[in-house]
Amino acid sequence: MKTFEELGVSEEIRRAITELGFEHPMPVQEEVIPYLLGEGNDVIALAQTGTGKTAAFGIPLLQKIDPNNRATQALILSPTRELCLQISDDINDFAKYIQGINIVPVYGGTSIMNQIHALKHGAQIIVATPGRLIDLMNRGVANLDTVSNVVLDEADEMLNMGFSESINEIFEHVPSERNTLLFSATMSKEIEKIALNYLHNHKEIVIGSRNEGAENVNHIYYLVNAKDKYLALKRVVDFHPRIFAIIFCRTKIETQEIADKLIHDGYNAEALHGDLSQDQRDLTMQKFRQHLTQLLVATDVAARGLDVDDLTHVINYGLPDDIENYTHRSGRTGRAGKKGTSISIIHSREKHKVRDIEKVIGKEFVDTPLPTPQEICTKQLYRAMDKITKIDVDEEQIAPFMEEINRHFEYIDKEVIIKKIVSMTFGRFLAYYADAPEILRPDEKRKKEKGEKRGDRQERGPRKPEKGYARLFINLGKNDGFYPGEVMQLLNKHIHGKQQVGHIDLLSKFSYIEVPKQDAQRVMNALTGIMYKGREVRCNDADQGGSQKADGGKKRKDESRGGKKKDRKNRKPFDDFGNFNNGTTGDWRELMKPKKWDLKGKEPDFSEEGWAIRKPRKKKN
Repeated sequence: MKTFEELGVSEEIRRAITELGFEHPMPVQEEVIPYLLGEGNDVIALAQTGTGKTAAFGIPLLQKIDPNNRATQALILSPTRELCLQISDDINDFAKYIQGINIVPVYGGTSIMNQIHALKHGAQIIVATPGRLIDLMNRGVANLDTVSNVVLDEADEMLNMGFSESINEIFEHVPSERNTLLFSATMSKEIEKIALNYLHNHKEIVIGSRNEGAENVNHIYYLVNAKDKYLALKRVVDFHPRIFAIIFCRTKIETQEIADKLIHDGYNAEALHGDLSQDQRDLTMQKFRQHLTQLLVATDVAARGLDVDDLTHVINYGLPDDIENYTHRSGRTGRAGKKGTSISIIHSREKHKVRDIEKVIGKEFVDTPLPTPQEICTKQLYRAMDKITKIDVDEEQIAPFMEEINRHFEYIDKEVIIKKIVSMTFGRFLAYYADAPEILRPDEKRKKEKGEKRGDRQERGPRKPEKGYARLFINLGKNDGFYPGEVMQLLNKHIHGKQQVGHIDLLSKFSYIEVPKQDAQRVMNALTGIMYKGREVRCNDADQGGSQKADGGKKRKDESRGGKKKDRKNRKPFDDFGNFNNGTTGDWRELMKPKKWDLKGKEPDFSEEGWAIRKPRKKKN
């Protein structure tokens, strides 16, 4: 294994990176650094996030900068604001002992005037998102005429985000005589096209293999019915007490909904998506990086360029349509030599995506059964015991209270005290899993229903409320921007005191909430008649017809015309007992008298074939 000195890294930079904990170069650094220190050496480097890419291009860039020249000499393009700031911070750390180096990050979502002011003072290295850089170029502030090194970090992400035209425009303003480095996790046709257009006799450096998932990541999936995905997510999180994870969702609405549900159920979670302001996103990311948030629920776009250490898991709440997105998701964990796990919660229609991803990344997914309530409670018990035994006791701080504590527990058996402490620590899990809903795989569900007659439908009434709770209907749903957070705000605003709320079901046009039975009437009285975003709220007991009113628009429309909703369940003209399926009863011979039906003297044929061929017609009056 080579040293940074053997790679040709200067003494000032070696001193800085040693303080940062760098001991030996990582594989991508060992390959890229000496090559980039030369001139006219273009590179495509295929490496996963977390393999030490920033140091691989940042160290040689710094070493080739002339600190006495204030002109821009290097340009680094990144897909997101978060990655832009991270790269800038890292290179500033590497440049700690180099005097006169000015590194300026420029990105959207913040004041452009501050960035203009910083660039006018001179910036040897600009780290930029494409859109904001073009804006600054058009204003005549960012001058790229003297750039000799260009880096495209996470180039595949930039192309996925639609920056292809912006990249082309930027390259038209940099000198043709330059070094160009393109970093990407995957090698797509679009990346190859950029290489042909803007790189000259480039070298391809591959860490691992092309389009391969991170080496240290295990890939597993849980197959569940679509309606059970959130319940499965809860089990996955509960089964890993020390989990520190990103949960990827497909849409902004789903992201906020899942985050709200997790928060409501007592988990330390936050949402990250495009509808949040830049300040909200920054605060959310800061808390997550500091491990103050345990679960980050995010969209692919919001999490692009996200670099967080020590992620134990990536959870795919459904698989992305683009396989490259899966590669980027799973690459967030298993970094810097550590092990990680990529978990996918999928339903039957997504199984083909698993096979497609396996072919591309060259790894096999493990079909895993969901943890059982017994397994989860056992794990949580061990965690509770571990926390109790490892907690630090400040003898001096508690000494004044020990006499009273000992007196209080003097006549209570030690075993009883232990049971109470354990119950208090993880009683929430015991209570939930004592009556946890059953989660069946789709194939298990089919086996269970195999004995049912074809065409029969199980009664699809609303779910039963938890014991001691009443289920209430509210005529507000997702289409009204009504989510668990808004539910709690509405209750807090219109009900005095703290209102306990159980399960919440959100549908597109209406919702169900569960509250203690003794509070049900009070909640209905408080919410009925108030206005929410211009709509009058109705809240009533779901077991007394509230759910029927929810979809009442179509029903009322039919009834106002004097008609009845057609029963399309059975298409055959009569049942096994000779009764017509149009609602009439009695013997078919009575119903087929000549005064009602014209059979032209023929005996009616009630076989299926006969009915289809010679369907009797009513006489016209």
